[in-house]
Amino acid sequence: MQPTFVLVHGAFANSFSFAPLQAELGLLGHRSVAVDLPGHGFAATYPRAYQAPQDLEGLATAPGAIKGITLADNATHLIGILERAKRNGPVILVSHSRGGMTATVAANRRPDLIDRIVYVSAWCPVDLDVSAYYAEPEMATVDATGPASAMVGNPAELGLLRSNFRTADPGVLAAFKAAFLADGTDEEFMVFLNTFQPDENLDAGTPDDRAQAETWGRIPRTYVRLTEDTSVPLAMQNRMIREGDALTPENPYDVRTLTSSHLKWLVDPAPAARVLGGLAALLPADS
Repeated sequence: MQPTFVLVHGAFANSFSFAPLQAELGLLGHRSVAVDLPGHGFAATYPRAYQAPQDLEGLATAPGAIKGITLADNATHLIGILERAKRNGPVILVSHSRGGMTATVAANRRPDLIDRIVYVSAWCPVDLDVSAYYAEPEMATVDATGPASAMVGNPAELGLLRSNFRTADPGVLAAFKAAFLADGTDEEFMVFLNTFQPDENLDAGTPDDRAQAETWGRIPRTYVRLTEDTSVPLAMQNRMIREGDALTPENPYDVRTLTSSHLKWLVDPAPAARVLGGLAALLPADS
């Protein structure tokens, strides 16, 4: 039976960024569903203060709908979608960036709903919590100062993370481009930047949310490395692969590689669509 690709976005993103990839998958004959996690997509908050001319003081205190949403909430929402998709046949769960955390929790809870799990430069914590990985040597090359300067308000008071992606500060914009789409044009970068939403939830998970051998570990899995990614460097991607393989050596990652920054694979999705489409052939005949 034809599988359904279920696509899970990363931080500050939404289902909209998957539209070009879904078009390519569809033209290759594959069915896909792009997920909006709670508080994302049309459920996101865009405060009036975010509009031009911006009111940064107002933006720093405006409430956001994503406040209080947890990683567990994200996983519950995703599981509901996986249950519906599974009724139609096999499911290939694909996550990007921070979306890997949600995919991992869902896989821990309901491995029966997933026929293959795919991480595209996505977080799959095994030995540490995601926040702890940022202090590890593999993340030493990440320059977070530029993106951090776009943060607005006090996360502890807002109950969420808020970034001003509509800033006109040339230094901040250059830092965002270097972090996300250094291999894209300035025009592509500005288009993608305007698909981001200002708010993201605070919950980065606990040790209980790391990959579990007895559940997550029995799902066939693929890691798609992005060689030019400066947000989740290749060294960190390789570390997550090694940790996953050490956790369940009898079920190692199938590893694929794309020449891409953190976002270029979504801007120019044909190579990624071919890689993902090829994974459908790996599903057992009785799936």
